[in-house]
Amino acid sequence: MKLELRGITKRFGNFTANDSIDLTVEAGEIHSLLGENGAGKSTLMNVLYGLYQPEEGQILLDGVEQHFSGPGDAMAAGIGMVHQHFMLIPVFTVAENLMLGHEPTRGLGALDLPAARRRVVEISERFGFRIDPDDRIEDLSVGQQQRVEIIKALAQNASVLVLDEPTAVLTPQETDELMGIMDELRKEGRSIVFISHKLREVRQVSDKISVIRRGKVVGQADPTASNEELASLMVGRAVGLSVQKEPAKVGEPVFKVEHLTVFSKQGHRLVDDLSFEIREGEVLVVAGVQGNGQTELTEAILGLAENTSGSITLSGKNLLTESVRRTLDAGLGFVPEDRTEDGIVGEFTIAENMILDRFHKRPFSSRLALNMRRIREYAEQAVEDYDVRTPSIDTPVGRLSGGNQQKVVLARELGRELKMFVASQPTRGLDVGSIEFVHKQIIAARDSGIPVLIVSTELDEVVQLGDRIMVMYGGKSMGIVPPETGREELGTMMAGVPHEQ
Repeated sequence: MKLELRGITKRFGNFTANDSIDLTVEAGEIHSLLGENGAGKSTLMNVLYGLYQPEEGQILLDGVEQHFSGPGDAMAAGIGMVHQHFMLIPVFTVAENLMLGHEPTRGLGALDLPAARRRVVEISERFGFRIDPDDRIEDLSVGQQQRVEIIKALAQNASVLVLDEPTAVLTPQETDELMGIMDELRKEGRSIVFISHKLREVRQVSDKISVIRRGKVVGQADPTASNEELASLMVGRAVGLSVQKEPAKVGEPVFKVEHLTVFSKQGHRLVDDLSFEIREGEVLVVAGVQGNGQTELTEAILGLAENTSGSITLSGKNLLTESVRRTLDAGLGFVPEDRTEDGIVGEFTIAENMILDRFHKRPFSSRLALNMRRIREYAEQAVEDYDVRTPSIDTPVGRLSGGNQQKVVLARELGRELKMFVASQPTRGLDVGSIEFVHKQIIAARDSGIPVLIVSTELDEVVQLGDRIMVMYGGKSMGIVPPETGREELGTMMAGVPHEQ
């Protein structure tokens, strides 16, 4: 099915999110929408899906103009959408989620769950999804949950499939599997709109690329275009895609993890007898496929892990015996893995988010009262220093793009005197411009003498940021190696083969 968008304009008050956008996606084509966070990509697709009504423009399918008053109309016309944040009920099974909103019935109005199971099995087998219709969503990995979302769209016979930032929460292996699924769908003649800001993926999978910047299509590119060409189209300027840093000037080892073991509530070892140290002025990157103990390691450092043994010391102070507040007050800067869940309070303003872990201390409070003047002065300066794109420090942080939300978290955590900086997946879901900025801040912290621990599943980031790299598998360290280590060896370590000393 051929999709055409003509002159689509969508406004929110005085803000124009989409400005007369034209887009054509041929049948059997993967057309990528590339752009920074906040460029208008998702808004455009929400217009297509009937979630937003455009002020101007037309939507045509095979030359016939469409008018969607909601997602139901879009789905009936053959459009399916897999959102960045999945629309699944965790306690329901795969088959039960498939039925939601389209409940098949049999005699006397009874729900036809067997029909939904058969549909899951049919689609799963056709595309090699390996999904059991009776599995609960909460028991599935993120990659498997995404396949369920795709199954839901295909079960409604979607001819046009929109994938909104589908790899933002996937491991590299799951991303590769998704690329193969997209290729199979293309071969079936389905049209795919692939929304992303990851240059390698866009070049790998696309037939055509349209670049959106500040609500407008600023150009189209061939998949053979270089990363530098695509990045400059996205951002509107030349972007450094490699991390610029001088050799580390390391000091004494001030952060030490010794024989750390973290247990789940069920008694499983999530981190298994882990020992390492980080010196002043160096970056240690923890690499590996997500789910191998990295999250539990950072939670233990912050003080969130309950069942632990061993020790974690910062300048001789054992953090495992301290509360989260005392750990932060001891000089730990912490950027969590999921900024929306753990790093910000979306309903709070930017100014309020800037002092979440310091509201109880001077100069932001005295006795029982907050010093609003000092809070606003601090927030204004932080927004300027970290180039947070916002109309006002009074804007709820949840309204910002992902990149700007991450800048708020970084400004808060790096904007005070630190003895240690920990960041988990610091650039997940960010565009190339924001990634460049975040990397500069991390290297600046390292160059100021702070020991830095980064957790990342992005191999390019691991190699470029790390002064040393520790690979985790099954909660254990597979070894600590220099960044010059070959990708093949790093890959085998990620698969559980220890590094040979």
